[in-house]
Amino acid sequence: MSTTPEPIALPVTAVTCLEDRAHVERAVELELEAGTQRLRLGPVSALAVDRTLHAELTAEHPATVLDARIVRSWTPRAPRPAEDDSALRHRVAALEDERLTLGRRRDRLRARLDLLGRLAADLLREIGEGAGFGEAEQARWTRELDRVDDERHSCGEQLRITEARLTRLAAELSEAELAVRLAEAEPAELVAHIEVAVEAAAAGPAELRLSHLTPCALWRPAYRAVLDGESLTFDSEAVVWQRTGEDWSDVKLTLSTARTAQAAEPPRLDEDRLTLEDRSPEDRRTVHVELREEDVADLGPVPVLGLPGVDDGGEVRVLHAPARISVPSDGRAHRIPLSSFITRPSSEYTCSPELSPLVSQVVRFDNVSGHALLAGPVDLVRAGGFSGRGTLDFAAPGAPVDLAFGSRDDHRVLRQTEETRDTAGITQRTVVTRTVRLHLSRFSAPAEDGDTVIALRERIPVSEVSAVEVRLRKEACSPAPQAIDADGIVRWNIPLPPGGRRTVTLVYEVTANSKVTGL
Repeated sequence: MSTTPEPIALPVTAVTCLEDRAHVERAVELELEAGTQRLRLGPVSALAVDRTLHAELTAEHPATVLDARIVRSWTPRAPRPAEDDSALRHRVAALEDERLTLGRRRDRLRARLDLLGRLAADLLREIGEGAGFGEAEQARWTRELDRVDDERHSCGEQLRITEARLTRLAAELSEAELAVRLAEAEPAELVAHIEVAVEAAAAGPAELRLSHLTPCALWRPAYRAVLDGESLTFDSEAVVWQRTGEDWSDVKLTLSTARTAQAAEPPRLDEDRLTLEDRSPEDRRTVHVELREEDVADLGPVPVLGLPGVDDGGEVRVLHAPARISVPSDGRAHRIPLSSFITRPSSEYTCSPELSPLVSQVVRFDNVSGHALLAGPVDLVRAGGFSGRGTLDFAAPGAPVDLAFGSRDDHRVLRQTEETRDTAGITQRTVVTRTVRLHLSRFSAPAEDGDTVIALRERIPVSEVSAVEVRLRKEACSPAPQAIDADGIVRWNIPLPPGGRRTVTLVYEVTANSKVTGL
């Protein structure tokens, strides 16, 4: 079996980016010889998953793939940069050498200073002892002390210069290392090649296609909404990260929400026993109720707290980049445009005082992008520039989309609640009356004119048992609500002039008979 001496380049032609990995496709034109031969292709990413490797030849050529495998080789890096390395890496190596040399020089100077200090102490002790015995060698003592002081001064000055140079050197080395990290990738020590055994009946050209999975690649949706007057431009993008060890250059990109790591097996069936028992007389005489909170979702799946990943509505979604793209293997975020459309949305100012006292601008439009909009962050841009970042929930094609564009600083809502409890005489029915007052204020500049309509939303309880009744007292509400839905959401459309103030009152009763407990 013949083997190619040099590896054949195997470029990446298409990538399907999944939620936490990527499916990489490669293609190369080969000149096959008659007989069996082994081809060495690559290099490829050493992170390629061996069991997912698949190789095939085009049907036009009478050849068969006998075997395909990934072969890895490890080449440790040299302690010094090679000759063909960049000037930046050589600069880092030179700075490290200089730092090591100056560090040793600093240690020698500190040791010499310490030795000169001990020498000066010994000399002063000798002078003291000699003076005690009546010796007077003033000229020699002066000469020795001057020589030691000059040495200490010279050595100290050299030490200060060395330490100052070390400080500057540390800053230069830090900047050079940062530049290397930003501009260059570390050379790979582990390199992989693909060896393919091919049997050809005749010599001729053939196209070889390979595919495999690789980790360290993922994508997430991102959006950009530009509101300019009555027009909204909505851009859908994909943010792609990859650190697979090889660049994706001019590839066809497909984005999928498929989760290949999830096992496709039916759930286990556990035994669930149901038993009936007679209610006690005490249970027959009482009805226990409790209040609970429920989220109301008009569209899309119920969000699961703490679940990472892409929210695709429970169905695998596939998106395609309109043009070929290039994503380097640097681990950074790269934004890939997917689609864009311009629409005329409807806009309103809305407030739910129970949740927040702020008045927000909500823009509503239909999803006419042609594909589902997955849940993700949205960059909000007004005519004056970037105004913040919001969140988009999952939206099917053609479904309505609500997008909040931030709050109004010149509007405020204050909420006050009162509750009274009364018991009817003979029937012993409990009546709970709750009054909610909403105080709206608009602080406008002197030049502003025109009313602002604010959509106020409050809620009243919804009873699921006949023993508890909830009644909205419309005659006591001021003004009367414009609408109330089956979920108990009450709505008003309140116009506010510049500098205006309004008070909205909501009154409702919760009535329970004498059997009810827990209210």
